[in-house]
Amino acid sequence: MKFYLPTLVYSEKHCVENHKKELADLGEKAFIVTGKHSSKVNGSLDDVISALSSQGMKYAIFNEIEENPSTETVMKAANLGRAAEVDFVIGIGGGSPMDAAKAIALMINNPGRDADVMYEKCELHDALPVVEIPTTAGTGSEITPYSILTYHKIKTKKSIAHLVFPKLTLVDATYLKTASAENTIYTAVDTLAHLVESYLNTNSNSFNRTFSMRGLEIWGSVKDDIRRKKFSEDVYEKLMEACNYGGMAITHTGTSLPHGLSYMLTYNLGVPHGRAVGVFLARYVRLFATHGPEDARKVLNLIGFDNLDELEEYLDFILGHVSVSDDMKKANVDAILSNAAKLKNYPFELTEDELLKVHRYGEE
Repeated sequence: MKFYLPTLVYSEKHCVENHKKELADLGEKAFIVTGKHSSKVNGSLDDVISALSSQGMKYAIFNEIEENPSTETVMKAANLGRAAEVDFVIGIGGGSPMDAAKAIALMINNPGRDADVMYEKCELHDALPVVEIPTTAGTGSEITPYSILTYHKIKTKKSIAHLVFPKLTLVDATYLKTASAENTIYTAVDTLAHLVESYLNTNSNSFNRTFSMRGLEIWGSVKDDIRRKKFSEDVYEKLMEACNYGGMAITHTGTSLPHGLSYMLTYNLGVPHGRAVGVFLARYVRLFATHGPEDARKVLNLIGFDNLDELEEYLDFILGHVSVSDDMKKANVDAILSNAAKLKNYPFELTEDELLKVHRYGEE
């Protein structure tokens, strides 16, 4: 049994203001990493600037993080942060800014190294301290040590080889209120995928399954609200709580096939991450049920579905159809089957035909 979760997490309204002293304890000059728009709209950026200013702290801002951030963007930001002599990094936003913040913190402290080193198992100086402030409920990056970047060199998204746990995470579900219904749904499905893939995983055990079980129960309690696009303050809080549990879960197990299969759809077709993961999720549970029916049944019960058909119909309804060519489907399967790292978290032998059936999409 192994448990390691070194991130200090606060979850409450006005979280940034309430814990501004903890921010001040992390350094003298912050590097705020965010996107161009959402953190301004939802108020999170203003809250962070206010908290830092009230403590007499200096800061610099990098607001050029794109969706599915690239290694090139990370290196640009790291160079600017190093020149600004920052000593800790604050990621504000969804998974993209939060993942990028970890990689930027790593590369600021490793001058003279190129982007490829992020994907090499080698000795590097520790990353600068990282603070994460999530404004979506999906990725769980505010708790995990993972940083997944677009790596154009190999034409896909890939997790860097170095683990960077946030030192401090400040969670305020009120930041979710300005997100579109579509984005809220897609990020919620990403949370669901984390919880399901962690439970149905080679590395799952009775201890780490407590995180995925609790998260699945919470997610199931709002699944009808998600379907109806009825997002209240209570729903936002539950989505964020489920997201946090998802982060705790995959920290100890990693993700599995739906995430591995999703990256080609995002890179080649621009399908948003949560939606791309979701198109594989029901068929993944169906595949797992052929070998571990009791575990699959437990997942369905926790979410509140009577059978696999209900889960598949639900995801079809909220995600819509994703159309890709049969050639891309075959290439995706071949890429997974040739990559042991992508297969290791699925606990059973896997054939090409089985993996093809996990794809619920195809040419119309």
